[in-house]
Amino acid sequence: MFEKLANIFRIPDLRKRVLFTLAMLAIYRLGGHLPTPGVNFLKLEAAFNQNAGSLLGFVDLFSGGNLRRMTIFALGIMPYITASIILQLLTVVYEPLAKLQKEGEMGRKKITMWTRYITVILSAIQSFGIAIGLEKAGDFVLHPGVGFILMTMLTLTTGSAFVMWLGEQITDRGIGNGMSLLIFAGIVVGLPRGVQDLLEKAKNGTWGAITPVLMAGLVVFMIAVVAFIVYVERCERRIPVQYAKRVVGRKVMGGQSTHLPLKVNAGGVMPVIFASSILTLPQTIGVGLKNSRYFGDLFRMLAWGEPLYTLLYALGIIFFAYFYVSIVFNPSEVADNMRKYGGFIPGIRPGKRTADYINEVLTRITLVGALYLIIISFIPEWMIAGIHLNHLPFWLGGSFFEKLPVWMTNGLGVNFYFGGTSLLIVVGVAMDTVTQIEAQLIMRHYDGFTPRSGRIRGRRNWSS
Repeated sequence: MFEKLANIFRIPDLRKRVLFTLAMLAIYRLGGHLPTPGVNFLKLEAAFNQNAGSLLGFVDLFSGGNLRRMTIFALGIMPYITASIILQLLTVVYEPLAKLQKEGEMGRKKITMWTRYITVILSAIQSFGIAIGLEKAGDFVLHPGVGFILMTMLTLTTGSAFVMWLGEQITDRGIGNGMSLLIFAGIVVGLPRGVQDLLEKAKNGTWGAITPVLMAGLVVFMIAVVAFIVYVERCERRIPVQYAKRVVGRKVMGGQSTHLPLKVNAGGVMPVIFASSILTLPQTIGVGLKNSRYFGDLFRMLAWGEPLYTLLYALGIIFFAYFYVSIVFNPSEVADNMRKYGGFIPGIRPGKRTADYINEVLTRITLVGALYLIIISFIPEWMIAGIHLNHLPFWLGGSFFEKLPVWMTNGLGVNFYFGGTSLLIVVGVAMDTVTQIEAQLIMRHYDGFTPRSGRIRGRRNWSS
């Protein structure tokens, strides 16, 4: 394994990409220690500690603690993700934008430019909401007023635009997957804090006499979640494909059997990120409106752990799972390409019947993948805040759920930094990054990391 890791630094181009990625991540972490002017950080961090089991604590997890300290990168890449969602939704309902997406490189550049503009606009709106919320929520602001609001908007919007630029640079000049790697870095930096929190709970006996049992069960449960995520991420539905024999000149081409692999979770972590970013947007904007006469009840119902939030989160994951798969995979195009090269699925007529069959299989396995994402995503919510079913109206059984154990409705108060959604992102991004590096190694005739990767025969000292 050490020999394979050393191969990364023996290839000049790959070494340059890896070092560039590490440098960009280092800059991202450095910016996470530059504070926003005019904020009382001690009182703000104390407020976050008191609300560790709320939506704010969950969003702070994705920002790597930047929101807790209100640094210049407090907004993170959430505005960019939200802008990407808006444009991808518009490509479905707005025909000129859909045509622009099909124009190739020029169309992609225009959509990227519009995504940047929308990111700046959303960052300005969210930073304005945060500034107003900080002024109204308590003694978090040293010198409140118009100057503080404008300075906060300028600082956070600039920081969000810079984070967007870092992600694009990692994608273009690094090892790829830039935005996901930034989220990965923000989550991993919280692992020591999560381990320390668990050790303190074990030392203080937070859960009474059964603390050792619960602690051991929690560790086993985390290992099981990791194994489950890795297993499902590797699962795929293989559709058999047979290629007919063709005579080209004096050669007989085709005749082999292969398969079309369809991943169970083809969307990866994107449906979870999309759904969570959409639901955190109104919470971020409405920080100062929680006590509002008109909107207070709505924001309380959308709080983390509330039944309405849980329902919308689950529906959002299902929607974005299908939406993302529809963007990255086109059954009609696959069926047409298969027919052009003389391929067919045994028992299925080529053309439209093949496209319908692939679409039917993809629909079923995407639902399984979405349910898997829902289960994984709800783990931190159950561990931290529980499910507040007792907050339902009486006609929906709210009084019945009052009889449930407290740990079910209020959670265990565990900062699940390395479980659920965060672990899904960490494992998914790590697997994608390893796959990309492995592809670069194999392309240059080196061994990959996994035994199945093998090595393309050729000169080992060749690189480009």
